[in-house]
Amino acid sequence: MLAADVSFLPVVDENLNYVGTVKMKGLATACLDAAADATIEAWIETDSAVAFADGDLITELEAIINSSYDGIFITDGDGTVIRLNEAYERITGVKAGQVTGKNMAALVKEGVYDQSVTLLVLQRGESVTINQTVKPTNKHILVTGNPVFNERGQIIRVVTNVRDVTELVNLQNKLSKTVAETLKYQTELSLLRSLQLKEADIIYRSTAMASVVELAVKVADVNSNVLITGESGTGKELVAKLIHRQGKGDTKPFIKINCGAIPDNLLESELFGYAGGAFTGARKEGKPGLFELAHKGTLFLDEIGEMPPVLQVKLLRAIQEKTITRVGGVSSVAVNVRIIAATHRDLSQMVKKGTFREDLFYRLMVVPIHMPPLREHKGDIPLLIKHFVDKLNREFGFAKTISPQVVDKLIEYSWPGNVRELENLIERLIVTSPADEIKIEQIPDSIAKRKVLSKGSKLKMTMEQIEAHFLAEAFKEYQSWPKVAEELGMNRSTIFRKASKYKLLDK
Repeated sequence: MLAADVSFLPVVDENLNYVGTVKMKGLATACLDAAADATIEAWIETDSAVAFADGDLITELEAIINSSYDGIFITDGDGTVIRLNEAYERITGVKAGQVTGKNMAALVKEGVYDQSVTLLVLQRGESVTINQTVKPTNKHILVTGNPVFNERGQIIRVVTNVRDVTELVNLQNKLSKTVAETLKYQTELSLLRSLQLKEADIIYRSTAMASVVELAVKVADVNSNVLITGESGTGKELVAKLIHRQGKGDTKPFIKINCGAIPDNLLESELFGYAGGAFTGARKEGKPGLFELAHKGTLFLDEIGEMPPVLQVKLLRAIQEKTITRVGGVSSVAVNVRIIAATHRDLSQMVKKGTFREDLFYRLMVVPIHMPPLREHKGDIPLLIKHFVDKLNREFGFAKTISPQVVDKLIEYSWPGNVRELENLIERLIVTSPADEIKIEQIPDSIAKRKVLSKGSKLKMTMEQIEAHFLAEAFKEYQSWPKVAEELGMNRSTIFRKASKYKLLDK
């Protein structure tokens, strides 16, 4: 006889097509021939017919379903759970006894699932795929529900295939978090790298140069034109490269031209290029100019004050219209170029005298950056000396040093040629000195015979530099001079007096 409990099993025909569900009903539904082999025939109820299934076939079918790596979840035409396989239990953490015999609408309401693909299939009458969350175990699964129709076109079963995407969702969340953190770290590293530059770049510790670098970094991420002013040798090109590298990056072109070093008749063709056969000796295929070569990058116009007036007009048009026309050409070429100009001349005075176009001046001076002369940030001289000595020692294979007395003398000098003059002097001393240590006797008389400051004067100057730096850093932290006075335990009037002395109030 059959067991008295009731259970459900899917049934297929000889072609393995699904035909119904085995419903074990105890003693009344089957008989057993004691003389026969171990075959058990069970009464099978379907929505369309009555059939018999061999017990071995049922066992085989069940084994096949449970061998599936993907979960299988089956409901009837009303959305009541009939069966699920072992893979579904493994993937979701939901056991068959928890959901079998229950309706999907009730299970969603109870909070077992956030939504049901079975209900959507019954509603739409077609296959549906959704992402589902099994709330008790917080598992994320990808489910595809497929309807099974009878001959009357009614849905009698919904068979759902299930795949675990919890790990995929977790990885996706981790990736999103990693991308956000990467962007954050890139921003922070960009700022840190700009404030603590490599030795091959800008060497500084003074507040004057710190202000220059800070402004350069701020404007790097926008495409505004920049005008860098300052005496010759102050490092205007280094600041231009810093702006380009921080903004455009090393993969974009940085094209430099010295407007005062090229004859007027050649400067136009260098900037804008020329068409084929534009003049005698020109290439027949023509030549692109620096504007085209700098497309999507930076064009650095050094010594812009030396540009002839006739070319100033064409440069202004190129900046305004973002197009250029080659010499001898008729068609325009679109260019996307950031302009950084530099000059040691006073362009505002040139505008008043009529030697420089006023409209071009204001086009270039969207963001002005002034480079202080070396005599105004002498605190950087020891760092610069060390940088140049180390650089030259590496280049020439030396191991030379400079005595402290020489450093003191170099600090006292006014440096009319600025950093360039200092670098040239250090190179001269390194390559001509017979000894490993460069001493005071070897520096030029123009520097060595300057009046020596007393020890008291040098100490005072050093202390003032330290005090100015300390106050500037304190203001960066507290953003208020009264707060700085409070934190340092000083009188407010004293703080304001010292800040005014060191020119910190306008920072």
